[in-house]
Order: sequence, then C-alpha cells, then structure tokens
Amino acid sequence: MQNTENRMAARSGKSFLTKFSFALFAIFFSVAANAQCAMCRAALGGDANTSQAQAVNDGIVYLMAIPYLLVAVIGYSVYRMRKKKSK
Repeated sequence: MQNTENRMAARSGKSFLTKFSFALFAIFFSVAANAQCAMCRAALGGDANTSQAQAVNDGIVYLMAIPYLLVAVIGYSVYRMRKKKSK
C-alpha cells in the first residue's frame, strides 16, 4: 500500500513540475501576435481614421463590460437570496 502512495506522490510531483515548466516556457518564449481581422485592418489602417479607431475601441470595451455586469448582478441576487434564507 505504501509503495502505491509513493508512486502517486512522485507522479503528482512530476505533473506539477511539467505544468510549471510549461508555464515558464509559455511566458518567456511567447511570440508576439499582431493579429487583426482583414476588415478591421482595412477600416482602421492609416492616420486619418482616428475617430473610427476610437469608436472600435469603445465598442470593444462595451462588449467586454457587459458579461462582468451580468455576473455581478447575478452574484448579488444570489447573495440576497441566501442572506434572506439564513434569517
């Protein structure tokens, strides 16, 4: 039984070491990606489209904020329901 436990402990240590080394490799040897869809690159390319580029950036922030607000509202409502049940 003890031999099995030793093998399990060794296996989890190797797994952690593998994951940790992969994370370090991914952090230090990442490739910079300048990816954009062709439509965005064509529409926003150049210096004359600064207002359009700002509008696209605002849209991205808007689309990013909505899921956070939904999670916050749902979390608060669950908190209120649990608090009401505990009384």
